Order: sequence, then C-alpha cells, then structure tokens
Amino acid sequence: MPHPLHTLRRAARTVAAGAVALLLPLAGAATASADQAAEATAGAGYWHTSGRQILDSGDQPVRIAGINWFGFETANYVAHGLWSRDYKSMIDQMRSLGYNTIRLPYSDDIFAGTDPASVNFSGGMNSDLQGLDSLEVMDRIVDHAGSVGMKVILDRHRPDSAGQSALWYTAAVPESTWLANLKKIAARYAGNDAVVGIDLHNEPHDPACWGCGDTTKDWRLAAQRGGEAVLSANPDLLIFVEGVQTFDGVSGWWGGNLMGVAQYPVELSVPGRVVYSAHDYATSVAQQPWFTDASFPDNMPGVWDKYWGYIFKQNIAPVWVGEFGTTLQSATDQKWLKALADYLRPTSEYGGDSFSWTFWSWNPNSGDTGGILKDDWTSVDTVKDGYLASIKAPDFGNGTGNGGDDTEAPTAPAGLTVTGTTASSVSLSWRAASDDTGVTGYDVYRGATKVGTTTGTTYTDTGLAAGTSYTYAVRARDAAGHTSAPSASVTATTTGTGGNTGCKATYTVNGDWGSGFGVDVTVTNTGTSAATSWKLTWTYGGDQKITNMWNAAYTQTGASVTVTSTDYNGSLAAGAHTSFGFQGTPAAGAVPAVSCTLS
Repeated sequence: MPHPLHTLRRAARTVAAGAVALLLPLAGAATASADQAAEATAGAGYWHTSGRQILDSGDQPVRIAGINWFGFETANYVAHGLWSRDYKSMIDQMRSLGYNTIRLPYSDDIFAGTDPASVNFSGGMNSDLQGLDSLEVMDRIVDHAGSVGMKVILDRHRPDSAGQSALWYTAAVPESTWLANLKKIAARYAGNDAVVGIDLHNEPHDPACWGCGDTTKDWRLAAQRGGEAVLSANPDLLIFVEGVQTFDGVSGWWGGNLMGVAQYPVELSVPGRVVYSAHDYATSVAQQPWFTDASFPDNMPGVWDKYWGYIFKQNIAPVWVGEFGTTLQSATDQKWLKALADYLRPTSEYGGDSFSWTFWSWNPNSGDTGGILKDDWTSVDTVKDGYLASIKAPDFGNGTGNGGDDTEAPTAPAGLTVTGTTASSVSLSWRAASDDTGVTGYDVYRGATKVGTTTGTTYTDTGLAAGTSYTYAVRARDAAGHTSAPSASVTATTTGTGGNTGCKATYTVNGDWGSGFGVDVTVTNTGTSAATSWKLTWTYGGDQKITNMWNAAYTQTGASVTVTSTDYNGSLAAGAHTSFGFQGTPAAGAVPAVSCTLS
C-alpha cells in the first residue's frame, strides 16, 4: 500500500536562559555497587517512588530506559509505521535492542472512537488489528509490550490532533474533558501493570507558570488536579509531571524547566507517585545559549543541574527525561548526546539509582530529530543507538503482576523438545521449571505469539500449515504472577509440502564498527505461487555471533545459522518480498552464502 508522507516538525523552543548557574550538592547520592546494577533487572508489578528512586512491587530500584513511539496523537490516530510493519515486530525489535519501556503519545481525539489510518493488513500483517478503533489498537500494543516484559507510559501529548498546546486545555478541549479522559484511560488499564503511569500533558510552555497561583495558568496546580483524577480511577499508577518553559524569569526548553519544584512541589493524596519529567534537545531542534558557550560541553552538567537535575541529586524525587533527541548531524549535537548520556549515569555503575529516560524517537519521521529506525522503518541507526548503550538497563525480568513478598521469577523451562509433528500440528515437551513458591503454569509461544497455556510440561499446537517451519519457546509462571525468561527455542516443520520453493535472499551489511555489525536481509518469493513460510540458512567464515534479531526467529550453533519467518511475515505472494534485520559481534567479515527455501 502507498506510504503516507509524514514530515512532522516539532515547534521550535525559544529561550532566554538565565546567566547565573546554581551549584547543587549531590545530596543523598548512593555508593555504586554490583548490587545496584543487579537491582536494575527488577520491574515486576506496579511501581512507586522513594526519594529519587522508582521501585517495583518488591521495592527493587528500576530504571526506565525506553523509547518514544508516536502517532496516536496525529491524524493517523495510531502508532506510526504500521503502514510498513507488523506492530508486534516493532515491539519485539525495540525489546531486542534493549529498550524496556515505550512512551506512547496520544491526543484526546481517540476517546471519540477514531479509526486508525494507514495500517497495512497485507500478507497477514497486523491481522488482529482489523476492525478495531484507536483505543482498541492501543490495548493490543500494551498487551504485546507486557507479554515481552516491557512497560508502557501513556503520554497525553495534545488536546487534539491539530497540534501542541501551551496549556493543558483549549477552547475546544476544556479542562473538564482533560480530567474526564485521564480518568477513562487510567480506568481502562486498571489491573494491567504493563501500563505503569501517565504523563499528564506534553511540554507546557508560556504562558504556563509554576507556582504563580493562577488556576488558569499554574501548571503545578493543574498537575495536582490531573494526578488526583488519574489516581481516583487507578491508584497504582505513577504520575509523570513535566516542567514549564519559564520560572522566575529564567526560560528553557518547553516542558524542561523544573526549577519551581524546589519551592512548589507537586503534592498528591497517594504518596510515592510523582515522577518529574524533563525534555532536553540539541541544536537540530533549536539553538540555545549553552551550545555556544566557550566551555561547551563541560558546561552542560551545570545547565541540567539548574533546570531539573537537582531534583534527583537532592533526593527530592525521581527524574525521567521523557524526551531527548537529535539528528546527530553536527559535532555539537554529538558532543551534547555524549555528555547527556554520561550525566544520566551509566547503568553498569549505578544500576537503578539513575535518571530514567525515553529517547525521541523510535520513528524516523520526526523532522528535526529522526529516529532510531531509518526511513525504511526496519534498519537501525546503529550510531545513534550506540550513544545510548551505556544507559540502557537490563531486563525487568519479564515479570507481571503484583508479587507481594515473592520477588523471584521461576527459572526458565529447560529441555524444550519437539516430540512429534503432523501436517497440521506440533507436539512439545520440556522439563519442569523451579520457583520458591511453586510454578502454576506455562505459556507457550509460537514466534512472538502466545498460542496456549498449560499446567503440565507438554503441549500440542494445532491448526498449522503443512510443510511449514515454526519456532517455539516456553515461559513459566508462579502464583505471584512472575514470568520466567523464555526457554531456549526450538524449530519444528510440519509434514507435507507447501508447494513453492522459488526463493531469493539478499544479505546486506548496513554497518560495521569493528566490535559489532548490523545486517538487513530481504527475502523474495521468486516462484509462481504463494508461500506460507520461509527459511534461510548460512554458515559464517569467522567467529560472528548474532546478538539480536527482529522480524524473524533464529538459532545459531557455532558458525551455522538458521532463520525462520514469524507468524506475521511468513506469507509471501508470488513476487512479493519481506525483510528482517539483526545485529552481531564482532566485525561483519565476508558476506556468507545464504540458502533460502519457501513452503
């Protein structure tokens, strides 16, 4: 289907920065340790705050290290890129790259039953989204994110799809509508701890004020009203509160000035719920005085301390940099991103005792920042992604549910084996997992799709296509709702034949930085009839090792690699093609000969 032209531009942020820097002590700073780094693997259940840390249901510190995926706030009324990709493949790719949270912007328009635009349903892509309205599609995104161990922060980005507003209300969307819709969306996800919080309004700016007392302009007072509305419907959620543009005559980025928190903190009836959110950008968005300071980039920690960093450093509350991004085209922007990543504290050293963040953006169609994905909506900008490597966090542990006193997930099931196949079924068995409180069940996944649950250690998947390869993994669950890491995967091929063997695969190295490499692979059906699945094999000539893959499933034994299609991209009409990508280590080496078969 044709791709719509999206050339979104973020409005330029004007500033008049104050000349006096504030010297802020590192009050309450914790001593780094290996234990802290280990704690970043937490994340089960709903979250709350204590001092500057975000804690999971077991009181372990967690670090939000995520990505913005925009679109619901636009006239498409759905996350962008679904004209090119299956939504599950997008989320799986985010996870494989080490992002553990999705910030999902929306506008109040979606509460009116809007229909998503530009979603591709060809070849089985996004098939389970057909006939759904925008909120129902959001449900599917949230559910899949939760199933792979990711969390979601919902971001009320705009009152309507027309554009950003300075205040949290407009003539067309009054405060009463804002509050009512915050309650609706909070209630919608009550009991679903994949959604951990709501960002009340994106980038308040002049004439919005902080602490001025004018209820029509004071964003701090409005945030308290909005936070109470959310908590009245779902008291488990975190309340993310952005800054303003100007406080006490000192201006900064829209939503990025939190200087007023020291004097006027946000106070809610439910304790341990407020997380302050800053936005910060580079010169590809707008110029700022600090970029041309003679001491740049050494001056940047002082700038960030003044506007928002002091909140974390003085142990007042957690700070989440909800947006930051750049095209990375200028040397200034490169220095800025390096300095910011260092300021946010490396995960290996500080673990969950760190600033949280979600990068802007996953989408390549953000006009003044670009994205982690390139314009084909599949290839990864490995240079940009590489700047974030030190501040990504380990897995949350893929846990769901409120663990109470039980904070340990079961062990991963071992010994997953294919015990039989027919033309339409695959039978599996595995060894029982262990857990401190006992395993209550197992979830069986075919690719990224959960196809069944069982309390035993065997399962038969039915209704499959003949002569087709499928990849399976199993996760264990305990009584507290914790979910194990996945088992090692196995691939099974049903009996019979799919009747099509014409296949071509193109293996293209898209980046090689010495210690790692990225590859795009295109699979084309060169036969005369449709195929239901595809399979590739190759053997490396060196010590190359695949580290993560999206849009396909793989196994690697030594130098030998086998790649199989997913449920959403295996179907290929005659002449059609699909693609997947992966990253590996160390250097790319020679391009291997790839064998390709269809069925």
